[in-house]
Amino acid sequence: MSGDSEPLDAFSEAVIHVAQRVLPSVVSLRVRTRRGTGGGSGSVLTSDRYILTSAHVVDGARQAEVTFSDGGEVIADVTGRDTLSDLAVLRARGDVPPAVTRGDAAQLQVGQLVVAVGSPLGLAGSVTAGVVSALGRSLPTRSGRVIDEVIQTDAALNPGNSGGALADSSGRLVGVNTAVAGVGVGLAVPINATTERIIASLMRTGRVRRGWLGIAGMQVPLPPELTTKLGRRRGVQVAQVVPGSAAAAAGLHTGDILVAIDERPIATATDIQALMVEGTIGRRVEVTVWRNGALVDAVAVPRELADEP
Repeated sequence: MSGDSEPLDAFSEAVIHVAQRVLPSVVSLRVRTRRGTGGGSGSVLTSDRYILTSAHVVDGARQAEVTFSDGGEVIADVTGRDTLSDLAVLRARGDVPPAVTRGDAAQLQVGQLVVAVGSPLGLAGSVTAGVVSALGRSLPTRSGRVIDEVIQTDAALNPGNSGGALADSSGRLVGVNTAVAGVGVGLAVPINATTERIIASLMRTGRVRRGWLGIAGMQVPLPPELTTKLGRRRGVQVAQVVPGSAAAAAGLHTGDILVAIDERPIATATDIQALMVEGTIGRRVEVTVWRNGALVDAVAVPRELADEP
């Protein structure tokens, strides 16, 4: 009997450890907009009173009422909101608990223990546990665009969990819970190098500037001769070129297979998005495509991507 109980005890100890470490840093949010009142969750991000949540939680709001796990309350102003990543930051007008420790979702593995902490259905300080069910999922947003590299977990999520913490077994923030995809399926925006830059920009300027090429594409296998030449197997085939866009001005065509931008390999749409940072706006970038059996270089000048469609 003792042997049967050990895995459960170890699991319980791990979840308790995470809960004790993370709960003090997780807050409940209540917002009022023209559409009425709503709620969600957030995490204390820094010692200088910044709070991280989901963009849709504070959609249309300028401030939120924040409640801490110890019952303390404070008003926080919305500093910045980015619909394309579904992330937002607020800044509290008063003291906040210690900040959550941030981890790196790039280090997660399928099957790894994760713990979701938030305020589902208005029940503050709720903890659920599960595993990473899948990595690299895509999540459509209200803006009509897609968040890539989303974490899928079977930790129970309900309305109100959005904006709350998804933590690893060490109690480090690795994701921001953002949606319930179906029974037993929860999704979280990862905390990784890309989203850290987004968060920093929201804290610094209240917005995120991105470059935009103006193409839609899909991942495809590269032809054998190109695989041999480049030493990799996939690229992004252009399915649409937006008229008047930087890609159109550069002469890119439907059917081109994009393999590099400024000599950096491109295998997925995420690779393109990762390179379309603020520094590319208005700057000439070399785009390499496979067209009619040959590699072709074009020069594009990305424009700024509007936050809303």
